[in-house]
Amino acid sequence: MENLLKEQFLDFNLLKKYTNKPELYAKGDSLFWNDPYISDRMLENHLNPETDGASRNKNEIEKTVEYLHKTMNLKFGSKLLDIGCGPGLYAQRFHELGYNVIGIDYSKRSINYAKDQALKNNQSIKYIYGDYTEVEFEKGLDAAVLIYGDYCVLTPENRKKLLQKVYDSLNSNGYFIFDVSTPTHRKKVRLQNSWYYSEGGFWKGSKHLVLEQGFNYDGDLHLDQFIVIEHDGTTSIYRNWFQDFTKKTILNEIETNTSFNVENIWSDLKGTPYDNSTDWIGIVCKK
Repeated sequence: MENLLKEQFLDFNLLKKYTNKPELYAKGDSLFWNDPYISDRMLENHLNPETDGASRNKNEIEKTVEYLHKTMNLKFGSKLLDIGCGPGLYAQRFHELGYNVIGIDYSKRSINYAKDQALKNNQSIKYIYGDYTEVEFEKGLDAAVLIYGDYCVLTPENRKKLLQKVYDSLNSNGYFIFDVSTPTHRKKVRLQNSWYYSEGGFWKGSKHLVLEQGFNYDGDLHLDQFIVIEHDGTTSIYRNWFQDFTKKTILNEIETNTSFNVENIWSDLKGTPYDNSTDWIGIVCKK
């Protein structure tokens, strides 16, 4: 057997510490969304029209925007906020339908791309870089959307804060539409304990080892953890927390934290009738 420790020794005590089950909502490396290398890979995934990576595929996006447009039935020029807008894939389409669109996202790479596209296409979309749990929202919104499970990655405190911020920013009869993943979805995509070696991939551009771990917590909370060890021993930890919901738990959370009226519950954001076995729940709230 070849010696894998020719140049350096792994610190197994440190490795054990990293691989132990983290405390609730323990943070990973803070530059995940704005890491120069990773954010570029994320943008590639957003822009791939065939996959459901960072964004849903092009066909799903178009169907979603068209259905939400019909559902809200707002007048031309209505003000819509796209929370977690990424590179503007939904924002562009809402703008083309006549909305006055504002997009907020925490990835500089995605926001810069969205701004460049808006300038290139002569689209008057306002894009804001920042953490949408901290950025103040404009008042007088007619609608706000939060699409592809972004709600699920927030802590309970930030979910409560966001719901109230959106509510306070909406006009009377304004819409807040978002979707959440379910335990059924988590069973299909759950991260297993595994590892792989890469010459250069999503996490790093050079040789590295990735240790993948999935942890379950009470109340349908799940953590996907990635420990990335580079060839020089540099170690990074990336953590993605996901709160899954049932119809009962998401309705209870909305009722407990805001005065929103829930108008519709779907199995997606295209109006598919709700089914208990669904992977996703689409929620239409109205002020």
